[in-house]
Amino acid sequence: MAQITRSEVEDFLYREAALLDEWRLEEWLGLLTDDATYAVPPNDKPEGDAGTTLFILSDDIVRIRERIKRLMSPECHAEYPHSRTRRLITNVRIVETNGDTVTIAANFICHRFRRYERQREYVGAYRYVLKRVGGELRIKDRRVVLDAHELGSLGSVSFIL
Repeated sequence: MAQITRSEVEDFLYREAALLDEWRLEEWLGLLTDDATYAVPPNDKPEGDAGTTLFILSDDIVRIRERIKRLMSPECHAEYPHSRTRRLITNVRIVETNGDTVTIAANFICHRFRRYERQREYVGAYRYVLKRVGGELRIKDRRVVLDAHELGSLGSVSFIL
């Protein structure tokens, strides 16, 4: 099995960012494993466990799929019309490699533009566990750690960070 390289990981993260920024969420789902998780922990316990800590968001694959259905529906008033986002990803690092899985850390900023609202910036760190499935990288675990001290000023986070 070929070793997973930082270059391969960067290309994967950039592709994921483009899919999310372009609201190609069904295609984004194709980047996830069948047991994927997506979490946004509280800013006071970024390494917390969703079983014992109240997370901003903690979804398994079933909830992720339902979230995508809601976000793509015109009845989803929180995101219709969709926000415009632009993600910048940097400082991509391979933290650990274990067979066909790799743990990744990266920094990000996501600019969000929404009609009748002020521009907002979400700054933080991504933590991924990526797994090679059928020769392609897939997201097994995706954690978004926000750097904001106070989350109220960020408004509702109704899109995929």
